[in-house]
Amino acid sequence: MLQNIIYRNFITEIFKTFLVILFGLSIIALTVRAVNFLDLIVESGYPLSIYFNYSVLNFLGIAPKFIPFSFLIALTIFVVKHLQNNELLILWTAGVKKIQIVNVFFISSFFALIIYLFFTTFLTPLSLNKSRSLLSQEDYNSILPTLKIQEFNDSYKNLIFFVEKKSNNQLENVFMQDRGNNFKSLSSDTSKNSVTNIVAQKGVVDDKRIILLNGQIISSSKNNFDNEIIKFDQLNIDLSKVNTNTIKDPKLQESSTMKLINCFFEKDLLNPNCAAKKEIISSLNRRVVLPFYIPVIALICSLLIISSKKKYFNKNLIFFYNFSLLIIVELLVRYTGIYDSVFYLFLLSPILLTIIIYAILIKNFSKETV
Repeated sequence: MLQNIIYRNFITEIFKTFLVILFGLSIIALTVRAVNFLDLIVESGYPLSIYFNYSVLNFLGIAPKFIPFSFLIALTIFVVKHLQNNELLILWTAGVKKIQIVNVFFISSFFALIIYLFFTTFLTPLSLNKSRSLLSQEDYNSILPTLKIQEFNDSYKNLIFFVEKKSNNQLENVFMQDRGNNFKSLSSDTSKNSVTNIVAQKGVVDDKRIILLNGQIISSSKNNFDNEIIKFDQLNIDLSKVNTNTIKDPKLQESSTMKLINCFFEKDLLNPNCAAKKEIISSLNRRVVLPFYIPVIALICSLLIISSKKKYFNKNLIFFYNFSLLIIVELLVRYTGIYDSVFYLFLLSPILLTIIIYAILIKNFSKETV
């Protein structure tokens, strides 16, 4: 009974440390990513609420990437701390077998594995898909944030802006080029091969509208050098129907696991992501198979409690073994959809490594007196 209480306390301690490290690393990564997400406001003109919602939803996409490393750090800290305090030595002298502690580490790894699987197979694709849908459902507020001084701006499809000076919503020396027939009503040439250039001395931005003063419209065909020039004193342009260049269609990692499985078995051929069969295999392996390497990490950390003085059981080397495993696995999973040999190696390695390392532990424990 006492041993069970000790084991539960061990698992609780490992798990608390794991969650703290996971949250800390995820917050740091999200902070870095959130700087890039500012482009939604600056480049595409989305409202601040979309930026915050998009960032929060992407947190659930960032966190799973740190689960294996967080568990490795948490378990290493736990073992090293208890070894230095001789707390584990007390258990050995009290008759507790080392393999029992290994089993405790192994069980704790399955809690992390379940969390990892829940994230990768369900929660992460759902949150990323929701974040992408925010961009497709919500439109930008104003074109003003996207207009930078003396820089060509291509935040909108087939539309280029250039502004020499900007003060609040007042513009000077404005240039606009339309290659997508957004302004076809401004020219007599309505063919798809026409290019419309607009230059104006001044302009005023009113949300999704721009009022240009004292300028001219220059329309030309891509097939010839004929130009049509129309001068104007004032021109009102409505940009509400112009789309931004922000990607709004769900990417492969944002598709649900069930959709990817259907794609793999060719049951959802209408899904555009189904064409990338190799990427689907790699994505499924990352979501479903990669979490099963966490118990392997737990067993490698268990090598720390071997009493052997051999150099390859040094705590620094054991951490290096685990860290190298994470890097190799991350590299292998990318090629599982390309090479069959890599696919089977990636699939069978957790089972083989578990058996091999567990056998090494039992063999070394059998030679120890304490």
